[in-house]
Amino acid sequence: MSEQSRRRPPRPHRRPKKDPVRILAFEALRAVDERDAYANLVLPPLLKKAREKDDFDGRDAALATELVYGTLRHQGTYDAIIAACIDRPLREVDPPVLDVLALGAHQLLGTRIPTHAAVSASVELARVVLGDGRAKFVNAVLRKISQDDLNAWLERVAPPYDEDAEDHLAVVHSHPRWVVSALWDSLGGGRAGIEDLLEADNERPEVTLVARPGRSTTAELLDVLGEDSALPGRWSPYAVRLAEGGEPGAIGAVREGRAGVQDEGSQLVAIALANAPLEGADRRWLDGCAGPGGKAALLGALAAERGASLLASEKQPHRARLVERALTGNPGAYQVITADGTRPPWREGVFDRVLVDVPCSGLGALRRRPEARWRRRPEDLEGFAPLQRSLLREALKAVRVGGVVGYATCSPHLAETRVVVDDVLRGRGGPAAQAEWVDARPLMPGVPGLGDGPDVQLWPHLHGTDAMYLALLRRTA
Repeated sequence: MSEQSRRRPPRPHRRPKKDPVRILAFEALRAVDERDAYANLVLPPLLKKAREKDDFDGRDAALATELVYGTLRHQGTYDAIIAACIDRPLREVDPPVLDVLALGAHQLLGTRIPTHAAVSASVELARVVLGDGRAKFVNAVLRKISQDDLNAWLERVAPPYDEDAEDHLAVVHSHPRWVVSALWDSLGGGRAGIEDLLEADNERPEVTLVARPGRSTTAELLDVLGEDSALPGRWSPYAVRLAEGGEPGAIGAVREGRAGVQDEGSQLVAIALANAPLEGADRRWLDGCAGPGGKAALLGALAAERGASLLASEKQPHRARLVERALTGNPGAYQVITADGTRPPWREGVFDRVLVDVPCSGLGALRRRPEARWRRRPEDLEGFAPLQRSLLREALKAVRVGGVVGYATCSPHLAETRVVVDDVLRGRGGPAAQAEWVDARPLMPGVPGLGDGPDVQLWPHLHGTDAMYLALLRRTA
């Protein structure tokens, strides 16, 4: 050791700087990973708590939201890139370290944050939440990632499309391969359509409001919000689309329950069932899987306009309470009960219209719940299938002869949509249902790209909605 080295004082220990935005984003990702929580449920209370502090403003909230959702949406792509930068299998890296790396990768490859700022901020975050030793590992990996842009990395880590089209799309668009395959089968067509769909899944969805008939109007909402903050819906006469950053909770009609947050595809399903042609009585409606209550509230309002009543049934007590809250104040007659639609308490043949929006994989709402794509497995569909068939069979028993049943899912997977309906109608796994198809397409006037019918599949890239499916069936005997 030189004389100069012996005289140099030791470097003082520097405490890592705490960045509240990135710490909040990390905490949200850990909750999603550790507790199987959903970001749309975890993030709002974290943001509310942070806003109560003077040093956390609207811009901070927007950045934290982008970091969380952007990282979750592109997790598959970032995992492939991170794997190319380390000398061990990805599964051997501790999940908290992977979360910090993914947050850093998103800042480098998916935002306009300058490279030096993205790396330094991520390393500081690692020092705070992981410690100095792991921070060095994070620093080394992120410096490798920073050497190329996203397109260059995709050229390196994604197999060529001509060699393995599904794996190429899975890496480039950050979806599990089996989801890519399932969506492609449902969509049909060539490369352009599936790429448009996968890209739409990775876009931030609009916030859409529903003006509940008899309680509010789209004109009222548009007048309150102003033309700079909202636009009319594309397809639903009750829809209003908020501009980016709009806060539904700040709108009086939403706080009062006269309006609500509801995807336009969900609105179209309820409207189509309500407007399906019917002969004879139209007095009693049933929502057999009513939680959390969006469709029930719209159906209840539409029923009230005709003097009909709605029975809203939900199996889970906590979801039944959400339905009750959504319906509170609705005009007309309604009742909310906690009941299992596969073993219903109501008599057969007593309803004129029935909706069953069945539990499903949720592959139609990946824009809103990006983490769902990484949690679901192909075998999950096998668990949903018996329940979906049973609910549809019981719904067809509940409706009177000549009445209409709407079978809906927030999934475009064929095994959860047309296959279920065909099985019930043809008697696979049970007695054949005495029912016929009703063409749902004319009941969504003005909506393009509805296919050959008689059922309807909505798509994010074609309609700007969740990928809602609807089949309408009329009981014949």
